[in-house]
Amino acid sequence: MEKVRYGIIGLGNQGTTYVTSIFDKDKAPDAVVTALCDIDESKIEALKERTTNTEAKYFTDYKEMLDSGLCDAVLIEVPHYLHPEIAEECFKRNIHVICDKPAGVYTKQVKEMNEAAKKSKSLFTMMFNQRTNCVYRKMREIIREGGIGELQRVNWIITNWFRTQFYYDSGSWRATWTGEGGGVLINQCPHQLDLIQWIVGELPAEVNGFCQYGKWHDIEVEDEVTAYLRYKNGATGVFITTTGECPGTNRLEISGTKGKLVSEGKDLFWHQNDIDSQEFSKTADNGFKKVNCNVVQVETDGENPQHKGIINNFTNAILGREPLFVSGEEGISGVELMNAIELSGWNNGETISIPVDEDRYLKELNEHCANSKQKTATVSVVADTTGTY
Repeated sequence: MEKVRYGIIGLGNQGTTYVTSIFDKDKAPDAVVTALCDIDESKIEALKERTTNTEAKYFTDYKEMLDSGLCDAVLIEVPHYLHPEIAEECFKRNIHVICDKPAGVYTKQVKEMNEAAKKSKSLFTMMFNQRTNCVYRKMREIIREGGIGELQRVNWIITNWFRTQFYYDSGSWRATWTGEGGGVLINQCPHQLDLIQWIVGELPAEVNGFCQYGKWHDIEVEDEVTAYLRYKNGATGVFITTTGECPGTNRLEISGTKGKLVSEGKDLFWHQNDIDSQEFSKTADNGFKKVNCNVVQVETDGENPQHKGIINNFTNAILGREPLFVSGEEGISGVELMNAIELSGWNNGETISIPVDEDRYLKELNEHCANSKQKTATVSVVADTTGTY
């Protein structure tokens, strides 16, 4: 195999952006798009007007595309509930899979998808493009090497997801329990819910979620969330997000007994204690002394290839040239955390243990779906998502 042949299922915002901004511009030189699929023929026609690819075949039935023999690998870019179903159909045919976030809406379906992946000869990855960010990679490295000591606190304020009502009206599936399965947690924040456990090295043990539904928009799902996290060693954390705040903030702070890491924008600062604060506390001869702390701006490799990086790594993994950067089975962790926050939010901030009671979550999700409003999109737009992640 000289080049990996990709099919793309779903030609909305993200699927179209992959075609026009990555494959058409030869940013994945060892890959070629040979098949494209969407149930909406207007999106197919819109893409034909934008892409330079005149060789790819178009389909309205994804199973027909999978059976065509045109694809070695597939990018899944459809509404969230369909991610596991389509991935499993690919695995049955030993077609490699890149699944966009989230892995699924609830852990039960993601577990089934992961089991299907293990039985297949397919490679499987999640489009966790933000794991490629040099800042987050460096934070993970420092923590894994003991650079901040014992974990004490994790705070992430990620409120720069501002979305207008026009955005929510752009698709009938958006911001509904039946179409999307949630709001800001499942649409905007899967990357952060993945990163918060990937960087720290573990999921919290318990969660209290305080969610507000349709606070800033005419929608039925959450657009404002504050979650309180508790880790097995007693460390705590707060995760705050919304799509209703502008200009918003993106600041991640992780503290430990040997210092803390602070990421905001493209900068990463490491506050380094001379000695472990708990050791200092036990031996200090003065009640007001503080540990001497030096602050350094951390140098990184500067690399942040995002979606292009994931696609090229996956392509090279298929070709046997390099190891897979993200195992697709890891997608369940972010869904686990999202489900815990959502379940708590539905139950007035009740403490939810991780792993989540998957049967209870699915039962309550279905109850919300039963009362979900049917919505008709008032606009039909394929937007360029470049720079919005």
